[in-house]
Amino acid sequence: MRKRLGIISLFIILFVGFIIIWNYSYQTGLKDAYIPIIENGDSNGVFLSENGVFKNSELALEYANMPIDETHQRTLETYYNNRAYYGAPPFIPHPVKEERSMGGNTCLQCHQSGGFVAKFDAYAPVTPHPEMINCRQCHVAETAETLFAQTAFTKEQAPKVGVNNALPGSPPMIPHPIRMRENCLACHAGPAAPKEIRVTHPERINCMQCHVPNNTNGIDTATFIRDNNNYDE
Repeated sequence: MRKRLGIISLFIILFVGFIIIWNYSYQTGLKDAYIPIIENGDSNGVFLSENGVFKNSELALEYANMPIDETHQRTLETYYNNRAYYGAPPFIPHPVKEERSMGGNTCLQCHQSGGFVAKFDAYAPVTPHPEMINCRQCHVAETAETLFAQTAFTKEQAPKVGVNNALPGSPPMIPHPIRMRENCLACHAGPAAPKEIRVTHPERINCMQCHVPNNTNGIDTATFIRDNNNYDE
């Protein structure tokens, strides 16, 4: 009798377990598919998002049809000289309307959509992150042209134009982190864009479909490809 009850109990336990597992599997199958995001600490500061460029894409066709103003073009040299070091936020190269302001609308009046500012005889660069309104938390006025004390600090060399292709004829890779620079058009299109890096096709706003981040950690791209794929130039 006890043996019979034990077999019946075991059968009931297995049956209930089967029902629970089947129900879990069924409910899981009803959920939408998704791609899990894996945190990778060795990403070289790259944040893969193009949210900004899609939000600001309404200006793309205007940029594509806009004539080049030869008189007021920015160069890549002036673009880099306006930073303490490569990758640093640019200085504020002009007087600020409200000195004690954190930025916000004071800065975004010109830098949210760009345009020509007659007062400074220049085109205002477009910020790639207009949602971050505490501008002066990172962007400061340059108050001295020399260091207060001599240091051994050496500027990191900025990437050169035309040598960042993985293969001959391939689209150039992205040589810098994307975090806070999700709007590619801010630096690569429009009249305020440095002429050396101004893109010829701003209407193609899905930039990372062809241009991928360069995660070679500062190694020359051609050397990295050759050493890792036996690619002989």
